Amino acid sequence: MKETDKINITSTILFLCAMGFLYWKTVLGMVHDWYIDENYSHGFLIPVISGYFYWQMRDRVRSIEKTRSVSGLFILLFGMSIFLVGYLAGEQFTMRFSMLIVAAGAIVFAYGMEIFKAISFPLLYLIFMIPLPYILYDSVAFPLKLLVSKVSVEFLSFIGILVMREGNIIHLASTTLEVADACSGIRSIISLLALSTAIAYLTQKGWIKRVILIVLAVPIAVFVNSIRVIVTGILAEKYGAAAAEGFFHEFAGLVIFGIAIVMLISSAVIMGKMNRK
Repeated sequence: MKETDKINITSTILFLCAMGFLYWKTVLGMVHDWYIDENYSHGFLIPVISGYFYWQMRDRVRSIEKTRSVSGLFILLFGMSIFLVGYLAGEQFTMRFSMLIVAAGAIVFAYGMEIFKAISFPLLYLIFMIPLPYILYDSVAFPLKLLVSKVSVEFLSFIGILVMREGNIIHLASTTLEVADACSGIRSIISLLALSTAIAYLTQKGWIKRVILIVLAVPIAVFVNSIRVIVTGILAEKYGAAAAEGFFHEFAGLVIFGIAIVMLISSAVIMGKMNRK
């Protein structure tokens, strides 16, 4: 083993120990959020998928000449500053996001900008493991709830069901339904964006088609969750509120998400065939 390789291995081990010392509480808190919050349960898979992306490109990375870059120190210090601000403000998202900046700075400093460019996608993909701030989450979830409620009520009225909407509350003749966060599409959007980004990277050539496939996750999530609310409304009208609660409600969520995945994969297949034309 070359002396430079030994130095790089030692430097990497020391850096990982420093990161562990600085971020272990932050990481544990994030994993806890994955465990208790269904909106972010996909977080367990994100590091695994990111690792797979890196494994795919490992040979190309090894072929790139490694050259230290002092600019990495400035990126690293910026990341540390972001962590300090988040720590003083008690803001978890900022502290968690700073991990990626610090890691980026360390890579640029130790191995150079070319190495960073090569592995930037696996690193940036890790952003999907970080739960959104609740302020941002609520600002997105509420308009989605209103949109899904409006679309669902319009369709229910079209098929002859007596229905009225007040915000995200749907009044039927026999019962009242609330379009909650789980039915708004926000949960599906977060998971589908992570999935569509991975699929786009693996299946599409060119950034335009990749971006299109990633963006498609949003209308797909809204569409399938509108179907969920419509079916729930029909069942509640015909069989009572009990038919739209409990097991059915949870099972419908799984089915709807499965349909969304099928639609996303189908879109990727269609766009992939367009690549060959």
